[in-house]
Amino acid sequence: MISFLKLIRYKNLLMVLLTMVLTKYALINSFLENTYLTNFDFLLLILSVLLITAGGYIVNDIFDIETDKINKPNKVFINVLIPKKIAWYNYFLFTLSGLFIGFYLSIKNFTEITLCLYFASIIILFLYSKFLKKLPLFGNLAISILITFPIFLVSSISLSLFNNINDQVLINYYNLENTVNIYCFFAFITTLIREIIKDIEDVDGDLKIKAKTLPILFGRKRASKVAFLCSCILLFLLLILSQFIINKAFLLFYGIVLILLPLLYFMFLLWKAEKKKDFSKLSSLMKLIMLFGILSMLLFTIQ
Repeated sequence: MISFLKLIRYKNLLMVLLTMVLTKYALINSFLENTYLTNFDFLLLILSVLLITAGGYIVNDIFDIETDKINKPNKVFINVLIPKKIAWYNYFLFTLSGLFIGFYLSIKNFTEITLCLYFASIIILFLYSKFLKKLPLFGNLAISILITFPIFLVSSISLSLFNNINDQVLINYYNLENTVNIYCFFAFITTLIREIIKDIEDVDGDLKIKAKTLPILFGRKRASKVAFLCSCILLFLLLILSQFIINKAFLLFYGIVLILLPLLYFMFLLWKAEKKKDFSKLSSLMKLIMLFGILSMLLFTIQ
């Protein structure tokens, strides 16, 4: 059981769960009192996203058996603790179950774009595991786009229809849309940075399968500079956002202490990083920055 939980990356699934819960109950509900997404439908939405995400992790590990033996030998579960046939069975079970629930939600809430996102997620996750991860930046971009889907799904269904329309509600609606876009971009750019870092970590295993990731084609140092450039873009975004919350002391303090300063420290370490353990530390630090970024949604409930 423990091995299976690790296979489906239960910690990452908890992060997805947290993101979706905060998006609805902290972010969206702070702008709009009444939305179309009921609590029951929201539970189904969470279940569908977690099932498809878990399926994506399973199929990724199925295709990564040989590379994982080199990059993370202590985390190889398929063909060691879980038969490959059972892994495939669980992949199809999880993925099709998630798709079925997503189909129901899309029909019920008249949101065709939601169904398209479900199909796109499944296809991209499979292509990533089979092909895209071996290509420079394509795999990184695919995962970075997918990571924004939970936020976008919650907001798109919630805002598909909303009640009590008046001028103030419309203002709140557009403010919420802009805020959701900011969080989506934050999730995208932080994930892109972390994915490049992970590729640098996994060079040895990727070489065995003749992958053409960014660090393999251009070297670890140049790849780290690409990650540094992306970090500069994120830093620039945060500095711009700080101008809009200059009068909101607590939000500004939170952003500086828990996001901006850790990002600057991350960039300092990234500029000097050379060994695999350096990049492993950077990967964990970026994950922490991502967590604090998502948790900042809570601040909207106290503004």
